[in-house]
Amino acid sequence: MGYLKIFFGNTAMLIAVAYLANLIYKSTISNASVRIKKVSWVLLAIFAGWISTLFGYRLDEHVIFDLRFVPLIISTLAYPHPFILVLIGIGTGLTRLTFGVNEAAMAGTINLSILGFICAALSYWVRRSSLCIVNKGLIVILVVNVMNAINIMVFGVIPAPEYIREIMPITFPAGLILSVLFSLIIRDFQLGLLRNVQIQRANEQLSAQTEELHKNKIALEERADQLMMASQFKSEFLANMSHELRTPLNSIINLSQLIEDNDNSLTEAEMSEYAAIIRRSGEELLMIIGDILDLSKVEAGRLDIINEDLSVIEIPEILAMQFAVTAKQKELEFTIAMEENIPQMIHSDPQRIQQILRNLLSNAFKFTKSGHVALRIRQEERGERAIVKHWIVFEVEDSGIGIAPEKHAMIFEAFQQADRTISRKYGGTGLGLSISNDLARLLGGFITLESEEGKGSRFSLYLPLEFIEE
Repeated sequence: MGYLKIFFGNTAMLIAVAYLANLIYKSTISNASVRIKKVSWVLLAIFAGWISTLFGYRLDEHVIFDLRFVPLIISTLAYPHPFILVLIGIGTGLTRLTFGVNEAAMAGTINLSILGFICAALSYWVRRSSLCIVNKGLIVILVVNVMNAINIMVFGVIPAPEYIREIMPITFPAGLILSVLFSLIIRDFQLGLLRNVQIQRANEQLSAQTEELHKNKIALEERADQLMMASQFKSEFLANMSHELRTPLNSIINLSQLIEDNDNSLTEAEMSEYAAIIRRSGEELLMIIGDILDLSKVEAGRLDIINEDLSVIEIPEILAMQFAVTAKQKELEFTIAMEENIPQMIHSDPQRIQQILRNLLSNAFKFTKSGHVALRIRQEERGERAIVKHWIVFEVEDSGIGIAPEKHAMIFEAFQQADRTISRKYGGTGLGLSISNDLARLLGGFITLESEEGKGSRFSLYLPLEFIEE
């Protein structure tokens, strides 16, 4: 009965140690690295073996019977790594020497060290076997208990016949049953811990999903606001467009009717003036319709870019002829400058480049009451990290009303202007910059803006020089 009492006491102590270890794990090392968890497990298993020996059954002054091999069984199932199991076996065996260095203590050290190597060998099977964890546990428990009994018979200080006849019939089945009982209790601890980990992970996933949903909600709300603003801008654009279309149409209709209804009372000079007004109104109407068609083509992806040789030198001459009269009428200084190292020919779409520059210069003249408008053509190296590209840059600078920094991005959007009163004060559809920006991207370039309200603006058209032909 003494063996059974001590073995039950050993089991109770191991359960207490396991419970305390579970509490410590939850409050301290649950979020630690894998290395720290493994080291903690080795120290815990060795400590549990030492506690088992401390409360073991003393057959005499030196011989102690206990369940110090049970933590090694649990480790084989929980951490099936050979090196860890060898450390636990040797470490637990060495703790036997803390109760005195004698022949029995040396036998106990050898016994646990051998069991450590046996469990290390079993760990390979545990990791590769397709059996369920319960069957694996029963096999490991049986093997370790059998090897423990054999080691005691071979290395123990008690004669083998005496051990087999008087001690083993009690200690072997008791050790086997209590090993199974303790393993089931530990398994229940592990399942509870696993459930807690799964709940924690589920909570983390729910938190992440909630945060993602919140971000998506904000993005959807922002997108809804953008769509609402776009709808409002389109409504304003249509209202403004009706005025822009009606003005030249009215001029054409009224003057045409006046010419048709006259009774030869109009002089030749008046007829010529009316014809000029009709022509200008028609050109203005054609330009508005062209902007709308270009925007629709860009949004539909049907705007074709036709690359061909383009003389850079001819661009200033063409633009000077187109805007010289405007500059003279508004009494603005209009200058064009070009660096000497600019290539004479580039390979791009001449029509679209001129369209962009016309839009930029038209805006510059439109929003400048006094001062100057300048066009500069230069070459620049620009890029990110180790990638540097060569660009030809067309800068359009004016001393006009300028644009506030917070409105720089907005003016490149279709149907939008920096100020909603601009269309009423200066006219225009608000499509020029949007179309120019889209065309620049189709040409492989981009447009930048430097401007402050009341201090003028500088729009820069960047076009790549990879396709230069000297």
